[in-house]
This record gives sequence, structure tokens and C-alpha cells, in this order.
Amino acid sequence: MTTPPALLIAGHGTRDDAGAEAFRDFVRELGRRHPELPVAGGFIELSPPPLGEAVTELVEQGVRRFAAVPLMLVSAGHAKGDIPAALTREKERHPGISYTYGRPLGPHPALLSVLERRLDEALGAGAGRTPLDRADVTVLLVGRGSTDPDANAEVHKAARLLWEGRGYAGVETAFVSLAAPDVPSGLDRCRKLGARRIVVLPYFLFTGILPDRVRHQTEGWADAHPEVEVRSADVIGPEPELLDLVMERYREAVAGDLRMNCDSCVYRIALPGFEDKVGLPQQPHFHPDDDHHHGHHHHGGHAHAH
Repeated sequence: MTTPPALLIAGHGTRDDAGAEAFRDFVRELGRRHPELPVAGGFIELSPPPLGEAVTELVEQGVRRFAAVPLMLVSAGHAKGDIPAALTREKERHPGISYTYGRPLGPHPALLSVLERRLDEALGAGAGRTPLDRADVTVLLVGRGSTDPDANAEVHKAARLLWEGRGYAGVETAFVSLAAPDVPSGLDRCRKLGARRIVVLPYFLFTGILPDRVRHQTEGWADAHPEVEVRSADVIGPEPELLDLVMERYREAVAGDLRMNCDSCVYRIALPGFEDKVGLPQQPHFHPDDDHHHGHHHHGGHAHAH
């Protein structure tokens, strides 16, 4: 019987210890749920273990084939460039290995269902509130933010899909870093649109410094606008839907069925203000814990699969 490829989970990394441990717990839980597969995970930056260490862990178990799944909601620079380039580097470090590369997680109906659950929790579902209360609730979905317009557009897509058919007054979008509007500006927009009840919903997988910043900025704005009811929802978290979705992305990668959309990718399409990025070679993002004697850069092409 052919041994299935191993599963490698690629994370972004965070300076928040609880967020990094949530990722490591998630990888361990995937391994427990799928004893038939070797499973390992590592980070591109900021947190141990680095992605290269996770690849080495698999190789030392005898793995020669694996599928890498980026544990990321949108396809920004890390998913488009850093991870593929790092995997190319690992292939050179470990001759004889091969891999396929999966696509990011969102927006996916399963994650939208978790986001809806987080909103219900923030609105006190089960404590006398009914779905009818949604009609006067405006949601502010807050993404990480990126210098990549395609990644920011994905957050807007998630917001629209979350609004469709769920009965909220509206779903607006903001970002906590690198992109406009920021959280206070997003809340201002909700207020100008007539919102009197707002739930701020962080579009993040796990806890960390940026979700904490979203909450603090929300609290600061709410204190200055007592006429508006503002609540904060929780991050997605290690829900069963997320575990199942990672395995769905794994199976897609193994089958070669990736269907990645490159129509608005700055590395392929000349978008206004980003023309200099077309055809830009990708380099691995070197993790601070990486082995420094491997410190030369390997260039690789933009790694979208078609």
C-alpha cells in the first residue's frame, strides 16, 4: 500500500507566546486525529519552531513526500512567496524530498459558520436574544492587513459572504496594520452609516498581539462614543471546522486540485501602484532560529499552481 504524503503546516508566527502555543497545540491535535499521517508544523518568522526544523523532523521520520498547507486566512506575501521559497530551500537541503503546496484557508463556508458563532456569542446568544436581533447589528470584520491589495480584497470578500443571508444590518471591513481603514476609522464608518450596535469581529485564527490590539482599539473607540453599543467577538480558534478544513486543503494538495485564483495577484498582474512587483523573484523569509550556515538566498518563481 502506498504511504500517503506527510502533512506540513506552515504558520505565520507571532511574538505572543499564547498564540504560538495555540498553533503548536493545533498541530499536535491534527496529529492525534490522523495517526495514519506524519504531521509537523513550523513558522516563517517570530516563533519557534522554524519551518525548516519541521521539515527536518519529517525527514528524520523517513518522510520523502509531503503536502504543505499554509495556516493562513488570505494569500498574502507569506503564502505567495515566503513559504514556497522556503520549501524550495528545504528541497535543496534535503535531496530526494518532494512536496505539493496547498492554498490558504479562507474564505470558506466552514470558517464563515465559526465567525457567525463568534458573533452570536458576542451578542449573548442563549441569554434571551434571538436571531431577530441581528437586524440592527453592524459587524466590523477586522483583518490583519497587508501591502498586497489582493490579500486585503480577500477580507472584503469574506465580509460580503458573511453578510449574505445572515440578516445583519451590514458587514464593514477594517485592518489592524498596513492597510486602511484602521479599526477606529472602520468604527467611524459604521457610526456614519447609522449603526447603533456594532460587533467587532477579528478575522484571525488564534490569539496574539494583533487581535489584542484590535480589542484595545475597539475599547478606546467605544469609551469615546458611549451612544453606540460596541462589543468584541473572539478569534476563530482551534475549532473542529478548522481542523477539518486543513485536511480538506491537504487532500486538495495531494490530488493536485488547487484552483488558486491569480486574477488579481500583484506578482502576475500590473495593478495600479504595484507595477514594480510583476515577475518579482521570491526569496525565503529567514527565520531567526534558522541554522545560519544555510544563510544564502535561493530565488524561486512565484508559486501559484494552476
